[in-house]
Amino acid sequence: MNNNLTVTEVAKKLSVSADTIRRWEKSGLIKSRRSENNYRLFNYNEAERVKKKLHGGSSSNGFKILKSTKKTNFNIIELFTGAGGTALGLENAGLVHELAVELDKNACETIRYNRPRWNLLEDDIRNIDFKPWKDKVDIIEGGFPCQSFSYAGKGMGFGETRGTLFFEFARAIQETMPKVAVGENVKGLLKHDQGRTLDTMLKKLNEIGYRVGYKVLRSQYLDVPQKRERLIIIAVRNDLSFPLLVPKEKDYYISIREALIGVPKSDGQKYPKRKSEILNLVPPGGYWKDLPLDIQKEYMGRSYYLGGGKTGMARRLSFDEPSLTLTCAPAQKQTERCHPIETRPLTVREYARIQTFPDEWDFSGSMSSKYRQIGNAVPVNLGYHIGKSLIAMLKNSPDLSTMEIIKPV
Repeated sequence: MNNNLTVTEVAKKLSVSADTIRRWEKSGLIKSRRSENNYRLFNYNEAERVKKKLHGGSSSNGFKILKSTKKTNFNIIELFTGAGGTALGLENAGLVHELAVELDKNACETIRYNRPRWNLLEDDIRNIDFKPWKDKVDIIEGGFPCQSFSYAGKGMGFGETRGTLFFEFARAIQETMPKVAVGENVKGLLKHDQGRTLDTMLKKLNEIGYRVGYKVLRSQYLDVPQKRERLIIIAVRNDLSFPLLVPKEKDYYISIREALIGVPKSDGQKYPKRKSEILNLVPPGGYWKDLPLDIQKEYMGRSYYLGGGKTGMARRLSFDEPSLTLTCAPAQKQTERCHPIETRPLTVREYARIQTFPDEWDFSGSMSSKYRQIGNAVPVNLGYHIGKSLIAMLKNSPDLSTMEIIKPV
């Protein structure tokens, strides 16, 4: 079958090397699954689309901001709303916002400008009494701040104030008892404190009265032109029997080239002269190892002699692949996001496109604040796919062609 080929078989059919197939998988361009004998198995049609896209073929997947024409009566409280990535995606799926909570001033201005109809509370979640919404809400969703659990952060977790915001998320659930609760965080939470941090969270939700499961979603297979992994925690109230659903990954990805067609011009950061001269030497998809040795040492400084791959340094994106995960600033030395062919950081609107915000979604504040708001957001299209799964859960009508059931832990 076309979806059960070994790496050697799919490589032979495509007239490429087996190492090429392995490289595509490692780069997040193609998926595999394990056979009973632990062999990697690939889908030929998916691999063929990757080859066409990487070799200038017409394998376009029609980049667009996903939006359902049908609204539901299911309502939602959105916590840690930020610039509205998840919230807009959930609305696009058909959910109705009952309340949105956010503390950051600029993010609140962004929400008020773009969605004045949303009931937005600009306040610290610790100050909010959620009891008035008891038994009146279908869903609570919250991407509790993730820096405490990130590989790039200090990894302090519950030892840091931001880490304890999970318990405020849990308090909001306990005070309202929605049918479903959804938490979102970075993949690094899986291994934080050898898994004990996540285990503590799951047990807390169990204590409140919920069946809980989780899944890492890879955005590049869910209509987002970006390699961005997010851990999604799904909790269903114990008195409800419907399954825990998450979106099923597609068999294609969307490239930066497709996403940036017709992107509006906008402001963006600039490189200093010497940095621009150095990045001019990096080819599309390349990074610091593509520089001459003497310039590697000049640009890297002491980092050159440290361990680790340092693959984000002097990194230029590739038009034919999804973007690397966008950070809160496009020109940080450790996580460079240089435009594929122009030697400059991605602009604000390019950032927004890659995060699947619509062009009319305006961001308030300084340029650095705009980058931060966009970089911190969950991609809108990922929010849409999560929203469609939540609606199917609440209707108890799973669509197993686009969704998958996960087991409670």
